[in-house]
Amino acid sequence: MSCKFCKTKPVITLTNSNINLCKSCFIKYFERKALKTIRQYELLKKGDHVVVAVSGGKDSLSVLNLLNKLKDKMKLTITALLIDEGIKNYRDKSIEDAKKFCKEKKIKLEIASYKKNFGKTLDDMKKKNKNTIACSMCGVFRRSLLNKKSRELKADKLATGHNLDDEAQSILMNQLRHNIALSSRLGPITGVKKDPRFIPRIKPFYFLTEKEVATYAYLHNLVNDFNECTYCEESYRFEIRDILNGMEQRHPGTKHALVASFIEILPLLKNKFKDVEIKSCKNCGEPSSSEICNVCQVIEKIL
Repeated sequence: MSCKFCKTKPVITLTNSNINLCKSCFIKYFERKALKTIRQYELLKKGDHVVVAVSGGKDSLSVLNLLNKLKDKMKLTITALLIDEGIKNYRDKSIEDAKKFCKEKKIKLEIASYKKNFGKTLDDMKKKNKNTIACSMCGVFRRSLLNKKSRELKADKLATGHNLDDEAQSILMNQLRHNIALSSRLGPITGVKKDPRFIPRIKPFYFLTEKEVATYAYLHNLVNDFNECTYCEESYRFEIRDILNGMEQRHPGTKHALVASFIEILPLLKNKFKDVEIKSCKNCGEPSSSEICNVCQVIEKIL
């Protein structure tokens, strides 16, 4: 087998089309596809200050690398924001990877920790609440802290490395949990309506698979290994990931079809929930769909 376009040795076979691509052709394909998503969904405009959520992993460093390439052309200001949950033997290494990359590329890196903002690390929270799934605590705190710090940094957009696999998992999870309101906030740019308290989140890798992102990261030497969070096996998402991976292996194109179908109905979902009121939490003042925000509710339960 050889690359479809230049007949040299391939580095990847694209899952959905069974096309072989060499290193050079794959990188062109990957970046063009991300750029098409950015243009089609108007994820960026010239002069934007983009805060990029980085973890030091393959997805976040790849999106940071891509947006940094666009910086001069689109007159972007790029700031990297890393959330340190305080996960021993996992986050320590990824922080070093993020610091190294940002130093090499001369990108400003901000670090916000659970310890400083919530008083405890995730490890401490888990020790105190052994029967509580770590992801149920972490997800709430992480999303809130990313938005709050991005707002403090006066960001126009918050970019994440979420890929097609991530979105397929979220879509299926929300369906199985009958959480359609949450699905209405998904898509290449999140949210249902604009609110100055929420920084719009953009996903340039929305239509790129996890395999493609991992290959892009490997070819650019962005990461040495692909470590997973210590607590990931506890999560519901982990189960859904395995189900979708099994379906994809038996029926190639399953994830693409799921996301493509969802994109078609997404405008209907956003229209259905467009009038939902965004309140201010009575405790902390942060935006919330209820009187008390999820962060304050979780804090009351576990801290």
